Amino acid sequence: MLLTRASNICYDSLLALVYPQSCAVCGDSVESRADGVACEKCWRQTRLFTGTETLCWKCGLPSRGTVAEDKREQVRCRRCDDDAFTAARACGIYEGALRASVLSLKREQHIGSRLKHLMAETQKQFPLSEATRIVPVPLHPEREKARGFNQAALIASELSQTTRLPLDEVSLVRTQHTNRHRAGMDWKGRRDTVADVFRVMYPALIADERVLLVDDVFTTGATVSACAKTLLDAGAAEVFVLTIARPLVVTLLSLSA
Repeated sequence: MLLTRASNICYDSLLALVYPQSCAVCGDSVESRADGVACEKCWRQTRLFTGTETLCWKCGLPSRGTVAEDKREQVRCRRCDDDAFTAARACGIYEGALRASVLSLKREQHIGSRLKHLMAETQKQFPLSEATRIVPVPLHPEREKARGFNQAALIASELSQTTRLPLDEVSLVRTQHTNRHRAGMDWKGRRDTVADVFRVMYPALIADERVLLVDDVFTTGATVSACAKTLLDAGAAEVFVLTIARPLVVTLLSLSA
């Protein structure tokens, strides 16, 4: 194993010399292929979740406060009470290296080893570790054709290979091509945009499954909640959500009764 690691380091260093790449965040050189589009320094400066933070247990929203470890499952932000998913987690805040990685995924079908590892480690944490099947948030066929691929499906495929959880790209589909969420759109507007636009084509595949729904960014939760509702209505036992990043919206959380 040590020999393999040393070989990978040498290989990365050689590639950096032959094919130099600039960091998408700061412009410095990226010295390791594993880091993807950002350099080591920018990865260190990006706020990543370790599983020890005080988060809303349901949606993963960070909090300014802290609670004892045995109280974490009671922490709620109350913003996500009506969302259909069981729990949502992200690898970290939508900034720096994570933001650059998400933006790159909209153009290129490549995920660096570092990001793959972060996704896998986040999935290992309870309650996402209870998942039995991976489902990507689908794009409408028109949008997927225009882009050339679905970045959520790419993330889900890589995660499936790492975790050995079965990948299901056929059960959940998007039946309507809707406009993207506009800046300033309120909570209700975002949810109305994605209401009734998803459908489960093969209910038998997701019946009684604990689905891990995968996307690139958790913004308001409108899209993943709509997907979760569709999956639950079709027979899924639970739906967990895993994304690369989420915006920084820090608030004081409360303990559920």
